[in-house]
Amino acid sequence: MLASYVKSLRAAFLVISFICISILSLPQSAGNSTTVMGTVVDPSGAVIPNATVEIRNPVSGFERITTTDNAGRFAIPNVPFNPYHLVARTQGFAAYAQDVDVRSVVPITLTIGLKLQSSETVTVESDAGDLLENSPTFHTDVDKNLFDKLPLESQSSSVSSLVALSAPGNAADSNGMFHGLGDHAENSFSVDNQPITDQFSKTFSNQIPLDAVQSLEVISGAPPAEYGDKTSMVINVTTRSGQGMTKPSGSVTASYGSFGSSNETFNLGYGGAKWGNFVSISGLNTGRFLDGPEFQVLHDKGDQENLFDRVDYQFSTADSIHLNLGFTRSWFQNPNSLDAETASSWNGLVAANGGLGPDGLPVGPADQRSQIKTFNIAPSWTRLLSNTTVFTLGTFIRHDQYNYYPSGNPFADLAPAGLQSETVGQNRTLTNAGIRPEVSYVKGIHNLKVGALYQQTFLNENDSLGIVDPTFNDPANPNYNPVLAPYDLTRGGGLFTFRGHTDVKELALYARDSITKGNWSFNLGLRGDFYNGLVTHREAEPRLGIAYNIKPSGTVLRVSYARVLETPFNENLVLSSIGCDSPVLNPLLGCAVQNTTPLAPGWRNEFHVGLEQAFGKYLVFSGEYIWKYTHNAYDFSILGATPITFPVAWDRSKIPGFAGRISVPNLHGFSGLVVFSSVAARYFTPQLSGAGAVPSAPSGVFRIDHDEKFNQTAHLQYQFGKHGPWLGFNWRYDSGLVAGSVICAGGNCNNGPLGSTGIVDTSILSPDQQFEAGLFCGAVRPIAPGAGNPTGTPISSSLGPNLCPASQYGSTLISIPGPGTENDDKNPARVAPRHLFDLAVGDDNLFHGDKRRWSAQVTVINLANKVSLYNFLSTFSGTHYVTPRTITGQIGFNF
Repeated sequence: MLASYVKSLRAAFLVISFICISILSLPQSAGNSTTVMGTVVDPSGAVIPNATVEIRNPVSGFERITTTDNAGRFAIPNVPFNPYHLVARTQGFAAYAQDVDVRSVVPITLTIGLKLQSSETVTVESDAGDLLENSPTFHTDVDKNLFDKLPLESQSSSVSSLVALSAPGNAADSNGMFHGLGDHAENSFSVDNQPITDQFSKTFSNQIPLDAVQSLEVISGAPPAEYGDKTSMVINVTTRSGQGMTKPSGSVTASYGSFGSSNETFNLGYGGAKWGNFVSISGLNTGRFLDGPEFQVLHDKGDQENLFDRVDYQFSTADSIHLNLGFTRSWFQNPNSLDAETASSWNGLVAANGGLGPDGLPVGPADQRSQIKTFNIAPSWTRLLSNTTVFTLGTFIRHDQYNYYPSGNPFADLAPAGLQSETVGQNRTLTNAGIRPEVSYVKGIHNLKVGALYQQTFLNENDSLGIVDPTFNDPANPNYNPVLAPYDLTRGGGLFTFRGHTDVKELALYARDSITKGNWSFNLGLRGDFYNGLVTHREAEPRLGIAYNIKPSGTVLRVSYARVLETPFNENLVLSSIGCDSPVLNPLLGCAVQNTTPLAPGWRNEFHVGLEQAFGKYLVFSGEYIWKYTHNAYDFSILGATPITFPVAWDRSKIPGFAGRISVPNLHGFSGLVVFSSVAARYFTPQLSGAGAVPSAPSGVFRIDHDEKFNQTAHLQYQFGKHGPWLGFNWRYDSGLVAGSVICAGGNCNNGPLGSTGIVDTSILSPDQQFEAGLFCGAVRPIAPGAGNPTGTPISSSLGPNLCPASQYGSTLISIPGPGTENDDKNPARVAPRHLFDLAVGDDNLFHGDKRRWSAQVTVINLANKVSLYNFLSTFSGTHYVTPRTITGQIGFNF
């Protein structure tokens, strides 16, 4: 099997290498951008040198200024897809203004005729029409000019953090992750037209540095036909380019803050009219890398190193190339709970043996760690076939190697209350290689794109598991399983090893035509997906969108439909698909289904109805109502207290909701952005496949922990003068995700053996878990483990330890349903609502320099130091707290 894997990987690498060499030997614009170019002339037709040409989008914040050369020509490369307001000026002539809609890689060529100065008034400022996009697809555009001043929580996954804060439809989750429109991880990134549909967060993979990003387009509406695999939310990333920078430009920054966090970055862009190079290098070291199960930071150090390089070269007027290179390494500890910090004491058998494990060695705290290495190579070639037609050939290879290391003493990995009974190690690799030919054609009312995508994903999984709980498979227990005896480390056994490999092949063919006719806009598309992994599946996917612009009122109405194929998660796909059929792995993985079938693709029908409304030139609102119906609905199950997760599939899901955005363009230095959403995530049993336990759902339907009644983020920004100090402020409100295994009185949620509608029994939770949940019984609160009290103290009442009258029972961190009212669908337990505030203040030109500028910035995350949970004992993500108050100072030199 290993030899087959190596052979397949070598073949893929040779194919990609050959394509790369072929492309680089040929006499580009990135896939999500193009070049706006042209000539500026006077009334006689003579060219005008040194004229200023500016394009900007008041909603996204994009702005670019250039001047014409001696031949009156100008070129603005790397312009992301969006509508823009273009203005040309020069002394002695009237200003010229027009709107430019960038929707294709086909370059836009303009001839701008300036008129002699007169008393005639020409409108050059943006108006209500410039705030609207007559597009059937609901999306949000965010440019670097905005997110440079946006306080971001997660330095190691800042791209995800940016999406969660700036785009509607996202429920914020731990470790920089987000649930896009009611789905977990059904999001994909497109980086300069390279599709990345695998996990892109810091517990699975490494993201590109935010320093390398020019702009984002986050598609929350029905996805156009060129997007597939995971489309609940599509994030189009346009990276920064050095093309056109005739003078090298860059910056060096250094920061230091709470938890000993330091971050150093360097970026440099340089080039000419026909070439460019942009490089970004960064390094992070912090004492709080991941969101932990305690508000107190325990065993949470980590570091990350990033390298990104983009090369552009235009060989001729027809041929150009684009190459992205990247490498990232991250190393981090798995955060401990207070239970894990005192592992040698809470377990009675270990404590009775003087803190020694069954092997006679000191147990000590848990010491679980991870390392991820990621490299990416993505070259592409663009051929301008005519003024209306462009051919693009893109290729890519992306590789993730994930290593999870258990504690040196395996018995330190034992977690209380049955949370984890095994020690686990993992070495997993994921290699995705592909090729994408595409033709774009723009003429008249048509904007046509036809293409194909072929990719192979090579998965290699190596796992080791061993039992560390002496009660898990006790020979005295009537449920004793002799099959597990060789892997019981408490009785002299060894580790069970699992080796899995598969090669997932995918082919997609698609065609999409965006038609603009008068006030109407149509998006007509068809996609065909062919999936060949552990199972095979084919799906035809029509996509349709219609928008109508009511210009007198500044209103755009839209409606859209998409049929989409949802592919299974690749992380631990093999283990989760076949592991439960193993007599050894089935009980170790907590399998809830027997004789499972491999995880198969799902299919979805989704419907969208939206409205966009401009209020003068000062504010624009865009909102969408969404219905999504999925067969084979995916999620993850987590293994104990580890970051190792397994994909699972449920019979179906229904996800209705709404999302909206309010944008305030720059008005005398002030700008603002408000995004909000409400999404229900109703999943239906049975579980069809995958490892992990089924949540209790007697009604057959339950709300998964992506379900949130309402959330919103408001970002306000003010710039003092054109180049003066600035201030950025965030207010994030979350009504609370559905929580995991919370104790309640009656209903379907967990309760101890002595519990009833009138009495709550919390004995199935350790004192520390009760502390994490913020439980109380009247005035009595649990005491977490600590010095002098290594096991902690549970809540109690006159009824006894762990027992509480329902009338006195509650939580400061979780909204627990009243006695007998809990229902997994209609009234589940939820994380308590929270308000979080972030602040950033800075000055980008401290000493008023011209070519060289010093900058300074201070950022405060969780300004009020709010104690709050992301989730509690979730089957799918465990327990995590929000970030405590974090203060970071940064200084930079820009040249």
